[in-house]
Amino acid sequence: MTITATGLTRAAGISAAIAGLLFIGVQVNHPPMDVSSVTTTDWAVRSTAKALMAALALAGITGMYLRQVRQTGILGFIGYSLFAAGYLLMLSIEVVAATVLPSLAHTSPTYVNDVLAVAFGGTATHGIGAMQPVFVLSSVGYLAGGCMFGIALFRARVLARWAAALLAAGTVATVALAVLPESFNRPLAVPTGIALIGLGISLWRNQPATVGDNQQPPSRVEYAAAR
Repeated sequence: MTITATGLTRAAGISAAIAGLLFIGVQVNHPPMDVSSVTTTDWAVRSTAKALMAALALAGITGMYLRQVRQTGILGFIGYSLFAAGYLLMLSIEVVAATVLPSLAHTSPTYVNDVLAVAFGGTATHGIGAMQPVFVLSSVGYLAGGCMFGIALFRARVLARWAAALLAAGTVATVALAVLPESFNRPLAVPTGIALIGLGISLWRNQPATVGDNQQPPSRVEYAAAR
C-alpha cells in the first residue's frame, strides 16, 4: 500500500469527524460526576471513548494544520501548538479517569471527589498533586488554542469557514461554565463537536495538489494568490 499526502489528509479528516461524533455522543445521558459513578461500566466506556476522541482530534487538527501551514501563518502555529497540547493533556486525563480513578474510588473517595470537582472548574478541599496543573494547562490549551486555531483556519479560507468560526466560538464559550449552572456542561460541548465534524469532512474533501500524488504543482499565479 502506497502512503500519499492525499491519503494521510483524508485519514486526518476522518479522524476529526469521528472525534466530533464521539465528543457529542459521550455527552448524551452522561452519569453524575461523583464517586458512585466512577466504578461503573458506563464510566469506563465513556472515559475510554473520551480518550479515543482526544487522540483522533489530535490527529485531525494536525492534518488540518499541515494542509494549510503556509496560509495560517504564525497565528495558526501558536493556535495549533496550544490546541494540540490541550488535547494531549486531555488524553492523559481521560486515561487516568478510565484506569486509575476507579481503583481509588473505594480507598480514597475524597481524592476522587476532589479530582472530579477540579475537572469541572471547582475547588479541591485537599491536594490532588500533579493533577491540578494538568487540568489547568489542559483548559488553557483547549480554550486559547481552540479559539486561535479556529480564527487562523477561518482566515486561511481553505476549509469550511463556518466550521472554523464555530470551533473558535465553541471552545471559548466554555469559559461561561464558570458562571452557568452545571446543566450547561454537556450542551456546550456540542458546538465544538459539530465544528470538528464539519472541518473533518471539509479536510477530507479538500485535497492538496501535490506532485507526489501525480497532480500538477500550482502555477506562479496560484502560488502568489495563496501567499
